Amino acid sequence: MNTNTIRFGLIAVTAAAFGLAGCADMNNAMGGMSPNARNTAIGAGVGALAGAAIGGDAKGALIGAGVGAAGGYIWSRSMEQKRAAMERATMGSGATVSQTQDNQLKLNVPSDLSFDTGRADIKPNMRPILDQFANGLAGQPNTEVRVIGHTDSTGGDELNNRLSLERAQATKSYLVSRGVSPNQIQVAGRGEHEPVADNTSDAGRARNRRVEIFLGERSVAAR
Repeated sequence: MNTNTIRFGLIAVTAAAFGLAGCADMNNAMGGMSPNARNTAIGAGVGALAGAAIGGDAKGALIGAGVGAAGGYIWSRSMEQKRAAMERATMGSGATVSQTQDNQLKLNVPSDLSFDTGRADIKPNMRPILDQFANGLAGQPNTEVRVIGHTDSTGGDELNNRLSLERAQATKSYLVSRGVSPNQIQVAGRGEHEPVADNTSDAGRARNRRVEIFLGERSVAAR
């Protein structure tokens, strides 16, 4: 690795450190950049720190910078509008809406709203929520959707893995029927392996039976 490459890697790590610390000078320096360029730069900096931590050298920092720049999501005005609309649509339903640390919109739908026990048929109460989620996503190739199904610990691995995937696939099919491109949606079933509550109680098992839907928007520069 030549000197220029090492110097670039160290600059990326330094920029990331300043960005994560909320340095006023760094914010001023980025003030003249476009939103897409600024988000790409931030993604590169965060990735550089991760790469340096993993690789232990400037080469690792450079690899991390590339991953950060290419893989980051942005929190745009349209994402904030979508979050507000989803909060209104889910108010009082038991579903929750949040912004993840990597700027994805997360919709958590509990089992009493989404699916009956042991089944993968979407309940009628879930449909208006999915309708609102799908609203405006058609024709937006820079948005990505992930649907992840979860179960409680009742039953065996084979049953729970299959059921969680079937629920995710049913959710995808419904979103596609509402105009979302199937190419935008990825599905996964995690079975009982990612609980959010204790499976020894009825209340805990009810929380673990859920579907999580993530929406991420990539900047044009990152695509």
